[in-house]
Amino acid sequence: MHSIANPPAILIEDQALRDGLQVESRIFSLEEKLHLFRLIQKAGVKRIQVGSFVHPKIMPQMADTDELIRIIGKQDSTMVSALILNEKGLARAVDCGVSHLSMSVSVSDTHSRKNTHRSAADALVSMTALISEALQAGLDVRAGLHCVFGCVYEGQISADAVLRATEKMAATGVKEINLADTTGMATPLAIRDIVGRVQGHFPDLAISLHLHDTRGLGLANLFAGFEAGVRVFDTCTAGLGGCPFVKGAAGNVPTEDAVNLFESMGIPTGIALAGLCEAIAYLETTLARSLPGRMRRVFEQSACHPAG
Repeated sequence: MHSIANPPAILIEDQALRDGLQVESRIFSLEEKLHLFRLIQKAGVKRIQVGSFVHPKIMPQMADTDELIRIIGKQDSTMVSALILNEKGLARAVDCGVSHLSMSVSVSDTHSRKNTHRSAADALVSMTALISEALQAGLDVRAGLHCVFGCVYEGQISADAVLRATEKMAATGVKEINLADTTGMATPLAIRDIVGRVQGHFPDLAISLHLHDTRGLGLANLFAGFEAGVRVFDTCTAGLGGCPFVKGAAGNVPTEDAVNLFESMGIPTGIALAGLCEAIAYLETTLARSLPGRMRRVFEQSACHPAG
């Protein structure tokens, strides 16, 4: 095993409960969500995005996010996160006491209109004001940009557009910016380029990456981000996920595959693969299908064919 000297800390935020479940036709009960949360937490994941505050008619899978967060309660070792898109979402977040918020807009005008029914410019103005409000209320917030590495409707996204949007987000006082490959169009070279530009213009801003595996480049892009200096990554247990407003969008990078990538190089994540496999088994049983992540299959093969 090749090991990197003095490996840096890696923070993996698992989003199976939000990004993963939001595209599933089967509605998970509150009890099922709570069980999945506890399995992922038990595996050692330190930041878990458990839902989003959107209208239940638009996304019924997220209708009980408030109640789920209240039941989970305050956690000592796990940061509970949720996504908000508008003023009503922020009010709900404050009311239920969530500890961390992701507040994002799209840099693609077409995607923004499909996702929020607002232009990208209008959504950015509204969201920056909302982020400032959340920060003033004492909430822990990360800002985010969707479709940073391309849009299936508009094609390539200008790096200047990404930097302009990041500048407005950074002006609110947030400490972390999430760059999302919503459509799965990124390449390792594009990851290095955009991350390098954002770092160069905003050296005090932490960067996290949200990557989809639509074209099979998820892990390659994740490692390119790591080489470029990123230390926070969004993933989904079992590779669930996908944007309901993007044609052909596939799931996120599987948490278990990301953990294996880092751990196999001697870069600790604090997450146990065996524990994640319990969560994957639960998801596959509940959804009655095999899921895209690879490492559970590796564990199964290892159990059938022990070394020596």
